[in-house]
Amino acid sequence: MKRFLYLLAILLILPAVRVNGGVVVTDSLRSEVLGAQVKFNVYLPDGFKNSDRKYPVVYLLHGLYGTYTNWEEGMKMKGVADELIASGEAVPMVIIMPNAGHPDVHHVQNGYFNMPGWNYEDFFFKELIPAVEAKYRCIGDKGHRAVMGLSMGGGGSTVYAQRHPDMFSSCYAMSAWLDNKQNNVGRADNGGDKLDIVCQSVCDHSALDFIDNASEATLASLRTVKWFIDCGDDDFLLELNEDFHRKMKAARIKSEFRVRDGGHTQEYWHQALRLALPFASRCFDR
Repeated sequence: MKRFLYLLAILLILPAVRVNGGVVVTDSLRSEVLGAQVKFNVYLPDGFKNSDRKYPVVYLLHGLYGTYTNWEEGMKMKGVADELIASGEAVPMVIIMPNAGHPDVHHVQNGYFNMPGWNYEDFFFKELIPAVEAKYRCIGDKGHRAVMGLSMGGGGSTVYAQRHPDMFSSCYAMSAWLDNKQNNVGRADNGGDKLDIVCQSVCDHSALDFIDNASEATLASLRTVKWFIDCGDDDFLLELNEDFHRKMKAARIKSEFRVRDGGHTQEYWHQALRLALPFASRCFDR
């Protein structure tokens, strides 16, 4: 009993230890390209408010049926980022989580590519990147910018890095929807369904076709990006990811490839963040 009281007394007199952490804020941007107000979440690392330093930036893209809130609500992104930064596994960074969709994929436009009535890629590069990097003190160059995402966002991040290799130091693709020729995501029977447009856009922007059709100069530019492909062994998109990795290897583009236990699930992507953020950090210029 005396020993217990002694230990309790020590605990009571020890100073409280504050666990530092970042914050997630919600912001929006009026897009002239899309003719809409586009929301996004931003992770700001601990100390951001009280400093004037500039930070590297990660663009984190959600999947089909998702929104900008999914990374925090479903995958607990803030907690993962806080832990990794506190442990030194990831550098302090700004993380931008833009909205590119709506759970009602049949009636509301989705997707990361330019398509009829939805020029999202133009919005992303011409409006979003300049605005958020100025507002949130991002370093704003290739060596300090990364892109990553899950499913539709995994395919979007891959194609963005393919089409704009001068913009990104690394790309981390989680369970990526890289093509749709084999209808990995089923098309709707209703000809007016918005899902049809998204499915066609993924076909038109196939990451696999891009490698097949790339010139040697383009392939050389892709080698300036660090690539990581991560897909579960029970994921219905696994074969596409395997095919993509084989094409990258044949084209002499170095990429990490991991097949981990799991499927197309939030838990899988939560764990993927623990690999993705340190990977982006290692690829940033120091």
